[in-house]
Amino acid sequence: MFSCWLSRLCRGLSTPTGRVTHLIQGSLSRRLMLSSQRRIPELSSFVARTNTCGELRSSHLGQEVTLCGWIQYRRQNIFLVLRDFHGLVQVVIPQDESAASVKKILCEAPMESVVQVSGTVISRPPGQENPKMPTGEIEIKVKSAQLLNTCKKLPFEIKDFVKKTEALRLQYRYLDLRSFQMQYNLRLRSRMVMKMREYLCNLHGFVDIETPTLFKRTPGGAKEFVIPSREPGKFYCLPQSPQQFKQLLMVGGLDRYFQVARCYRDEGSRPDRQPEFTQIDIEMSFVDQIGIRSLIEGLLQYSWPSDKDPVVVPFPSMTFAEALASYGTDKPDTRFGMKIVDISDVFRNTKVGFLQDALSKPQGTVKAICISEGTKYLKRKDIESLRKLAADHFNQEVLPVFPKANRNWNSPVAKSIMEEQRSELIRLMEIQEDGVVLLTAGEHRKACSVLGKLRLECADLLEARGLVLRDPALFSFLWVVDFPLFLPKEENPGELESAHHPFTAPHPSDIHLLHTEPKQVRSQHYDLVLNGNEIGGGSIRIHDAELQRYILATLLKEDVKLLSHLLQALDFGAPPHGGIALGLDRLICLVTGAPSIRDVIAFPKSFRGHDLMSNAPDSLPPEELKPYHIQVSWPADSEAEKSSLNQPYHPES
Repeated sequence: MFSCWLSRLCRGLSTPTGRVTHLIQGSLSRRLMLSSQRRIPELSSFVARTNTCGELRSSHLGQEVTLCGWIQYRRQNIFLVLRDFHGLVQVVIPQDESAASVKKILCEAPMESVVQVSGTVISRPPGQENPKMPTGEIEIKVKSAQLLNTCKKLPFEIKDFVKKTEALRLQYRYLDLRSFQMQYNLRLRSRMVMKMREYLCNLHGFVDIETPTLFKRTPGGAKEFVIPSREPGKFYCLPQSPQQFKQLLMVGGLDRYFQVARCYRDEGSRPDRQPEFTQIDIEMSFVDQIGIRSLIEGLLQYSWPSDKDPVVVPFPSMTFAEALASYGTDKPDTRFGMKIVDISDVFRNTKVGFLQDALSKPQGTVKAICISEGTKYLKRKDIESLRKLAADHFNQEVLPVFPKANRNWNSPVAKSIMEEQRSELIRLMEIQEDGVVLLTAGEHRKACSVLGKLRLECADLLEARGLVLRDPALFSFLWVVDFPLFLPKEENPGELESAHHPFTAPHPSDIHLLHTEPKQVRSQHYDLVLNGNEIGGGSIRIHDAELQRYILATLLKEDVKLLSHLLQALDFGAPPHGGIALGLDRLICLVTGAPSIRDVIAFPKSFRGHDLMSNAPDSLPPEELKPYHIQVSWPADSEAEKSSLNQPYHPES
């Protein structure tokens, strides 16, 4: 058998590559075309119903059907509305004596009880049609009914318009999942993932491979969750991503890898992050940035929901330096303007003290943004709140200037600026009537960052007053490239850390700077941004063991023993390779327009990392910790907290 398999492999390898590709692509396209023609989902196969509640129409008139679902609403014991995942249908409760048992079941069952009904599809009486319901032209004349399960009094109504606190929704997540919005979000997520699998595996030959969840500590990056083992003093770590494994798969010759990967990061209390999350993880051999970007553009175009405007490719791109200079961030929202403008040259000869002081320093600049119709929509207190934000969070002074306003809002300093450079400022920033300029001076990166934050705050304020800047139906994709390879550490600016991760390859044009000016080296790192949110990030990897060892040990001061397995693998003929990971939760959140990523995850954690439904994480008794050779060391002032673990649970607000 082995020799037969080997001979087939050799014959395949000896076939010209172009012919193999042509045969595979032709076969795949024929198969996909046939499959799309014949595959309409059978939503009622293998179960006790004949149809779903939401699919019945006038074309089903006269048919005998059996439906299963939850009682959504009942009116005067004459009608009830039955709900399942597919929609709603009106059921006529029989009133005659012979059907008394059916009437009793349907009239006495509490709301949200589960029932099975059988009957005939009939037309609604003239004038009683409901055009707001897809099934609004028909109703079900019931012949028999069965109560499958009753429902106790609910903590909240299963209706999307009923307001619930998020803590209550998470505590009773299994009830919240019944809502139409959660059903839509999770089913759309499933469809998109299935289309992604189809695109990657069926159309482009990727291999879906699961990688381990129990791993070891990785240098750099976010904090990892630690898992005790039965060996004293030894621990596993949950992987932040399958980064090392997918690189090892490239060394192993599996040159097109893909996985819907679960990842874990112990990032503490962050409002819109999850300690466990999902990413579409991809790695390829013999590829460059353009290849990865083209693959992802095709992937998103192929998997994009049909009820949204189609994705237009290729996506635009800009460098990290351009993004910072124009938008003050590496993830710019390009749906609206209000770009940052460098106006340093306007004030080279200024007499205004704080501008003179800023421009006299290295990398000192004067930057500004123009808020169109600012004096029309913003109030004096809004301007002051923007200035306070800049001072509190960036320690940066921001000066509002009103070049064309009739109101006397300009400060004495702003009036001085107006007297000096009013016409030049208006020309350079294209200021219209009612325009407001927010001006700041200082080091380039800091000045851009504060204005980038204020740009977004201004957009929020203007939209709260009714001015639409960011079209919610518009999906604005952008590639950001040419990031720095290293950044100075926040706690010790004299040392370096990886801007992406330590396996990212340096830009070929900058390799000569690694030994002399590593801070100036650009990387082969690329991010995908959608509407101001990073939804993916990747890079071309280092495949040379010596270069990887030099960056880890010499530049990043990391312990190379932690990565000895990877360095060894790179020495055994590692091919050039690169990849990317798309944040699935964030992507689906943006596609559905959900307010939080928790609304597109079936069982998410709270912002503090708690499962409010099961009360995880939970305490363990000492005897269960003993096999792992660990014990809890309680701080002296935490005895009260220790005893509170045995108290009744109250969900966080």
